[in-house]
Amino acid sequence: MATSMCFRSRFSDQLLTRSYQSNTLDEWVSREARPISLRQLTFFGRTLTESRLLSSANYVRQELPTRLAHRLRNMQTLPFSALRNSHLHHVYELYYTAFELLRKFPPVRNLDDNDKLCDVIKLCLREHLAVIPRLAMGILEIQNSVSPEECDHLMTTLLRSRISRRVIAEQHLALTDTFHSPWHFDGKKSSVAPEDEFVGEIFLRCNAKEIIEKCAQTASELTAKAYGPHVRIPQIVLQGHLDTTFPYIPSHLEYIIGELLRNSIQAAVERQDTTATDDPPPPIQVLICEAAQHVIIRVSDQGGGIDRSLLPYLWSFAKGPRRKRRLQNLGRVPRLAATMQELQLPPSSDPDRANTSPSGEKFGSSLASLSSRPPDLRLGIGLPMSRIYAEYWAGSLELHSLEGYGCDAFLQISRLGNKNEVLSTRATMDAV
Repeated sequence: MATSMCFRSRFSDQLLTRSYQSNTLDEWVSREARPISLRQLTFFGRTLTESRLLSSANYVRQELPTRLAHRLRNMQTLPFSALRNSHLHHVYELYYTAFELLRKFPPVRNLDDNDKLCDVIKLCLREHLAVIPRLAMGILEIQNSVSPEECDHLMTTLLRSRISRRVIAEQHLALTDTFHSPWHFDGKKSSVAPEDEFVGEIFLRCNAKEIIEKCAQTASELTAKAYGPHVRIPQIVLQGHLDTTFPYIPSHLEYIIGELLRNSIQAAVERQDTTATDDPPPPIQVLICEAAQHVIIRVSDQGGGIDRSLLPYLWSFAKGPRRKRRLQNLGRVPRLAATMQELQLPPSSDPDRANTSPSGEKFGSSLASLSSRPPDLRLGIGLPMSRIYAEYWAGSLELHSLEGYGCDAFLQISRLGNKNEVLSTRATMDAV
């Protein structure tokens, strides 16, 4: 009781302090975000000069606090009892601290200033590693004061904005690394063929087949580790346009494909246990279809489908009958997000993979811990998060279940990279 009263008093004092700074927040909330597309980021970074790098730094310096300000305002609209939730309060404080750090950063006028800004950005990225599970736990715990529909809307908006901020931040960090690399010549193309390069975090020739094979290997290894070396893993059969390439951020696609394959493999393995047959599990069919504007990836399994009682809650963060179990499992993630080794496979013997996270990100990400979690750590956020990542670059994710047989998941990706990031608008929930 004393601890609860102490927290309540401290929280009230913090909110009172924040109220004196509301004019500053109001000023930033009044600003509109400037949406970006993969094509814009690619064209901007292809010929990287010092002037362009400094321009990118000042865009980041203004854009990140703008987007953070809107998310702070969203959270301020919650009932006091909801915002007092320890998980949401923790996220609010992280956002406010980052907002203050970034809004106070002076204009970037030279490379030294840019390096200092990059240090601040890296600090914020590290501090925010556990935001996703914290948000998910908070959303599940505040449903006595906020409806599940409002919780889902808030969670979707916060996660979409979080993706946007990390894209902007990580793209600038990657461009800075490129500029300082020994093979870069200011304003000139490198000796490496441009079509083989990353432009920042964007891979210009992202190959769906390679991503699927990589995710299939990771998901299969995780399943074998969880169920034992003698478990029979279903074969992943790839068909269709296997040479298809498109500009994309690989870690986003790896997360989505990884979640779909993880679900299909696990369903097939568990169904095999219930049927007690000696036959190998049916293969998982992955079809890649290339159209003029889109790439469509279909993942088909024969894992028995989804229980009819769970279908209405498939894309929800806040609804469903497994709330208690989800809370328990989510509680295991924040403690692991700092080190991640408990969630990951042993270090790879492949030197090309040894220094990369499972999601391929270089700057640390909660995606790494989420993508490589054990199969028994069911969080209930994989599919709704995958849909948000798919829709972020104007794609889509749909799932069709035939109970007693299996599931078909359809992932659509914009092939040209010319679609702006999908952000919330003032009409839906303030501006992002």
